[in-house]
Amino acid sequence: QVRLVESGGGLVQAGGSLRLSCTASGSIASMDTMGWYRQAPGKQRELVAQIFSGGSTNYADSVKGRVTISRDNAKNTVYLQMISLKPEDTAVYYCKARLRASGNFYYTDYWGQGTQVTVSS
Repeated sequence: QVRLVESGGGLVQAGGSLRLSCTASGSIASMDTMGWYRQAPGKQRELVAQIFSGGSTNYADSVKGRVTISRDNAKNTVYLQMISLKPEDTAVYYCKARLRASGNFYYTDYWGQGTQVTVSS
């Protein structure tokens, strides 16, 4: 069974930095796009950043210049480095991976359980 586990969230002051990690485990045959989403209270879940299998990236306008997404394919891990954090970055951050589990012929999206990021002013 495939699982995604996030880590690295926490409480930080405005202007601070955090690095989130997400590792996929289980019987994985192939990994495609990996990404980070966030959901603030009372708001819809939104894309923060995604990284494609070839290494190209896509960022939400609200985080461009402050966030860097990267991946380690050997470890099935995706990272989100965040700097210059703002109170409006406060949310639960979720990892998503599109992957093909062993024995399957199709790709499926998997989600992590989420990690809280709180930025105090």
